[in-house]
Amino acid sequence: MTESDFAAITLTITLATTVTVLLMLGGTPLALWLGRSPSRWAGVVNALVTLPLVLPPTVIGFYLLIAMGPDGPIGRITSWMGLTTLAFSFPGLVMASLIYSLPFVVQPISNAIASVGDRPVEVAATLGAGPVDRFFTVIMPLAWRGFLTAAVLGFAHTVGEFGIVLMIGGNIPGETQVISVLIFEHVEALDYASAHILSGLMIVFSLIVLIPLYWRANPGRLLP
Repeated sequence: MTESDFAAITLTITLATTVTVLLMLGGTPLALWLGRSPSRWAGVVNALVTLPLVLPPTVIGFYLLIAMGPDGPIGRITSWMGLTTLAFSFPGLVMASLIYSLPFVVQPISNAIASVGDRPVEVAATLGAGPVDRFFTVIMPLAWRGFLTAAVLGFAHTVGEFGIVLMIGGNIPGETQVISVLIFEHVEALDYASAHILSGLMIVFSLIVLIPLYWRANPGRLLP
Protein backbone atom coordinates (compact mmCIF):
# COMPACT_ATOMS: atom_id res chain seq x y z
CA MET A 1 0.00 0.00 0.00
CA THR A 2 1.19 3.47 -0.88
CA GLU A 3 1.17 6.69 1.13
CA SER A 4 -1.88 7.89 -0.81
CA ASP A 5 -3.74 4.71 0.18
CA PHE A 6 -3.09 5.34 3.87
CA ALA A 7 -4.04 9.01 3.45
CA ALA A 8 -7.35 7.99 1.85
CA ILE A 9 -8.05 5.51 4.65
CA THR A 10 -7.33 8.14 7.32
CA LEU A 11 -9.50 10.71 5.56
CA THR A 12 -12.35 8.21 5.18
CA ILE A 13 -12.29 7.27 8.86
CA THR A 14 -12.18 10.96 9.85
CA LEU A 15 -15.11 11.75 7.56
CA ALA A 16 -17.19 8.81 8.78
CA THR A 17 -16.50 9.58 12.44
CA THR A 18 -17.35 13.26 12.04
CA VAL A 19 -20.57 12.54 10.15
CA THR A 20 -21.68 9.84 12.58
CA VAL A 21 -21.16 12.03 15.64
CA LEU A 22 -23.00 14.97 14.05
CA LEU A 23 -25.87 12.77 12.87
CA MET A 24 -26.27 11.10 16.26
CA LEU A 25 -26.41 14.49 17.95
CA GLY A 26 -28.60 16.24 15.39
CA GLY A 27 -30.63 13.29 14.19
CA THR A 28 -31.76 12.05 17.62
CA PRO A 29 -34.15 14.98 18.34
CA LEU A 30 -35.62 14.56 14.85
CA ALA A 31 -35.98 10.80 15.35
CA LEU A 32 -37.58 11.39 18.75
CA TRP A 33 -40.16 13.69 17.18
CA LEU A 34 -40.85 11.28 14.31
CA GLY A 35 -41.14 8.31 16.67
CA ARG A 36 -43.58 9.97 19.07
CA SER A 37 -45.31 12.81 17.23
CA PRO A 38 -48.98 12.40 16.21
CA SER A 39 -48.61 15.33 13.80
CA ARG A 40 -49.84 14.88 10.26
CA TRP A 41 -46.58 16.47 9.12
CA ALA A 42 -44.57 13.55 10.51
CA GLY A 43 -45.27 11.55 7.36
CA VAL A 44 -44.04 14.37 5.12
CA VAL A 45 -40.89 14.87 7.19
CA ASN A 46 -40.29 11.11 7.21
CA ALA A 47 -40.56 11.07 3.42
CA LEU A 48 -38.02 13.90 3.14
CA VAL A 49 -35.64 12.09 5.50
CA THR A 50 -36.02 8.88 3.47
CA LEU A 51 -35.52 10.63 0.12
CA PRO A 52 -31.76 9.87 -0.10
CA LEU A 53 -32.60 6.15 -0.08
CA VAL A 54 -34.46 6.35 -3.38
CA LEU A 55 -32.73 9.23 -5.17
CA PRO A 56 -29.53 8.53 -7.12
CA PRO A 57 -26.53 10.02 -5.30
CA THR A 58 -25.70 11.99 -8.44
CA VAL A 59 -29.02 13.85 -8.17
CA ILE A 60 -28.33 14.92 -4.59
CA GLY A 61 -24.71 15.69 -5.46
CA PHE A 62 -25.74 17.79 -8.46
CA TYR A 63 -28.08 20.04 -6.50
CA LEU A 64 -25.68 20.31 -3.57
CA LEU A 65 -22.93 21.30 -5.99
CA ILE A 66 -25.14 24.07 -7.35
CA ALA A 67 -26.12 25.17 -3.85
CA MET A 68 -22.50 25.28 -2.73
CA GLY A 69 -21.34 27.16 -5.82
CA PRO A 70 -20.62 30.92 -5.80
CA ASP A 71 -24.17 31.72 -6.98
CA GLY A 72 -25.91 29.14 -4.79
CA PRO A 73 -27.56 29.90 -1.43
CA ILE A 74 -24.91 28.04 0.58
CA GLY A 75 -22.12 29.54 -1.51
CA ARG A 76 -23.43 33.06 -0.92
CA ILE A 77 -23.53 32.48 2.83
CA THR A 78 -19.96 31.17 2.91
CA SER A 79 -18.83 34.09 0.73
CA TRP A 80 -20.55 36.55 3.06
CA MET A 81 -18.70 34.92 5.96
CA GLY A 82 -15.42 35.34 4.11
CA LEU A 83 -15.01 31.62 3.50
CA THR A 84 -14.36 29.72 0.32
CA THR A 85 -17.07 27.62 -1.26
CA LEU A 86 -17.69 24.22 0.33
CA ALA A 87 -17.45 22.34 -2.96
CA PHE A 88 -14.25 20.31 -3.34
CA SER A 89 -13.41 20.62 0.35
CA PHE A 90 -13.63 18.41 3.42
CA PRO A 91 -16.46 20.49 5.01
CA GLY A 92 -18.38 20.05 1.76
CA LEU A 93 -17.93 16.29 2.01
CA VAL A 94 -19.23 16.40 5.58
CA MET A 95 -22.34 18.35 4.58
CA ALA A 96 -23.09 16.06 1.64
CA SER A 97 -22.55 12.94 3.76
CA LEU A 98 -24.83 14.30 6.50
CA ILE A 99 -27.68 14.54 4.00
CA TYR A 100 -26.99 11.24 2.26
CA SER A 101 -26.53 9.20 5.46
CA LEU A 102 -29.37 10.87 7.38
CA PRO A 103 -31.98 8.08 6.91
CA PHE A 104 -29.51 5.42 8.05
CA VAL A 105 -29.34 7.14 11.44
CA VAL A 106 -32.79 8.68 11.90
CA GLN A 107 -34.89 5.69 10.85
CA PRO A 108 -33.40 3.05 13.21
CA ILE A 109 -33.64 5.46 16.16
CA SER A 110 -37.16 6.56 15.24
CA ASN A 111 -38.37 2.96 14.88
CA ALA A 112 -36.77 1.95 18.18
CA ILE A 113 -38.35 4.90 19.99
CA ALA A 114 -41.76 4.14 18.47
CA SER A 115 -41.47 0.51 19.65
CA VAL A 116 -41.06 1.70 23.26
CA GLY A 117 -44.66 2.92 23.25
CA ASP A 118 -46.35 5.55 25.38
CA ARG A 119 -46.89 3.56 28.57
CA PRO A 120 -43.33 3.57 30.00
CA VAL A 121 -42.97 7.29 29.25
CA GLU A 122 -46.34 8.11 30.82
CA VAL A 123 -45.48 6.15 33.96
CA ALA A 124 -42.18 8.05 34.27
CA ALA A 125 -44.05 11.33 33.84
CA THR A 126 -46.46 10.47 36.67
CA LEU A 127 -43.43 9.85 38.90
CA GLY A 128 -42.22 13.39 38.23
CA ALA A 129 -39.62 12.75 35.52
CA GLY A 130 -39.16 15.65 33.13
CA PRO A 131 -38.69 15.34 29.35
CA VAL A 132 -34.90 15.08 29.61
CA ASP A 133 -35.08 12.54 32.43
CA ARG A 134 -37.63 10.48 30.52
CA PHE A 135 -35.39 10.42 27.48
CA PHE A 136 -32.22 9.33 29.29
CA THR A 137 -33.77 7.02 31.90
CA VAL A 138 -36.63 5.45 29.93
CA ILE A 139 -36.37 5.87 26.18
CA MET A 140 -32.63 5.36 25.69
CA PRO A 141 -32.32 2.21 27.86
CA LEU A 142 -35.31 0.63 26.09
CA ALA A 143 -34.30 1.75 22.59
CA TRP A 144 -30.53 1.32 22.85
CA ARG A 145 -30.41 -1.23 20.02
CA GLY A 146 -31.81 1.39 17.67
CA PHE A 147 -29.13 3.88 18.70
CA LEU A 148 -26.40 1.25 18.24
CA THR A 149 -27.74 0.25 14.83
CA ALA A 150 -27.95 3.90 13.78
CA ALA A 151 -24.35 4.62 14.77
CA VAL A 152 -23.02 1.53 13.01
CA LEU A 153 -25.03 2.01 9.82
CA GLY A 154 -24.29 5.73 9.68
CA PHE A 155 -20.56 5.11 9.99
CA ALA A 156 -20.48 2.18 7.55
CA HIS A 157 -22.63 3.95 4.97
CA THR A 158 -20.44 7.04 5.05
CA VAL A 159 -17.33 4.89 4.57
CA GLY A 160 -18.89 3.30 1.48
CA GLU A 161 -20.18 6.45 -0.22
CA PHE A 162 -18.96 7.05 -3.76
CA GLY A 163 -21.18 9.01 -6.13
CA ILE A 164 -22.01 11.96 -3.92
CA VAL A 165 -18.50 12.35 -2.51
CA LEU A 166 -17.02 12.24 -5.99
CA MET A 167 -19.37 14.97 -7.22
CA ILE A 168 -18.95 17.23 -4.19
CA GLY A 169 -15.32 16.56 -3.30
CA GLY A 170 -13.75 15.50 -6.55
CA ASN A 171 -10.57 13.50 -6.18
CA ILE A 172 -8.04 15.70 -4.37
CA PRO A 173 -5.40 13.57 -2.57
CA GLY A 174 -5.21 14.33 1.12
CA GLU A 175 -8.28 16.59 1.04
CA THR A 176 -11.25 14.83 -0.55
CA GLN A 177 -9.89 11.53 -1.86
CA VAL A 178 -11.66 8.82 0.16
CA ILE A 179 -11.26 5.06 -0.19
CA SER A 180 -14.16 4.51 -2.60
CA VAL A 181 -12.89 7.20 -4.96
CA LEU A 182 -9.33 5.90 -4.75
CA ILE A 183 -10.50 2.40 -5.69
CA PHE A 184 -12.19 3.90 -8.74
CA GLU A 185 -8.96 5.70 -9.62
CA HIS A 186 -6.95 2.47 -9.32
CA VAL A 187 -9.39 0.66 -11.61
CA GLU A 188 -9.25 3.48 -14.17
CA ALA A 189 -5.45 3.21 -14.12
CA LEU A 190 -5.73 -0.61 -14.50
CA ASP A 191 -3.94 -0.96 -11.16
CA TYR A 192 -6.03 -3.96 -10.17
CA ALA A 193 -3.61 -5.09 -7.46
CA SER A 194 -4.12 -1.90 -5.44
CA ALA A 195 -7.85 -1.98 -6.14
CA HIS A 196 -7.99 -5.57 -4.85
CA ILE A 197 -6.25 -4.63 -1.61
CA LEU A 198 -8.51 -1.69 -0.84
CA SER A 199 -11.65 -3.52 -1.93
CA GLY A 200 -10.70 -6.48 0.25
CA LEU A 201 -10.19 -4.16 3.21
CA MET A 202 -13.65 -2.69 2.61
CA ILE A 203 -15.23 -6.15 2.57
CA VAL A 204 -13.47 -7.19 5.77
CA PHE A 205 -14.41 -3.90 7.42
CA SER A 206 -18.07 -4.32 6.44
CA LEU A 207 -18.22 -7.84 7.86
CA ILE A 208 -16.45 -6.80 11.07
CA VAL A 209 -19.02 -4.03 11.54
CA LEU A 210 -22.19 -5.88 10.55
CA ILE A 211 -21.70 -9.38 12.00
CA PRO A 212 -21.41 -8.28 15.67
CA LEU A 213 -24.35 -5.91 15.16
CA TYR A 214 -26.71 -8.59 13.88
CA TRP A 215 -25.34 -11.20 16.27
CA ARG A 216 -26.10 -8.87 19.19
CA ALA A 217 -29.62 -8.34 17.90
CA ASN A 218 -30.22 -12.06 17.23
CA PRO A 219 -27.60 -14.01 19.22
CA GLY A 220 -29.11 -17.40 18.55
CA ARG A 221 -29.86 -16.98 14.85
CA LEU A 222 -26.55 -15.98 13.26
CA LEU A 223 -25.09 -19.47 13.23
CA PRO A 224 -26.89 -22.86 13.10
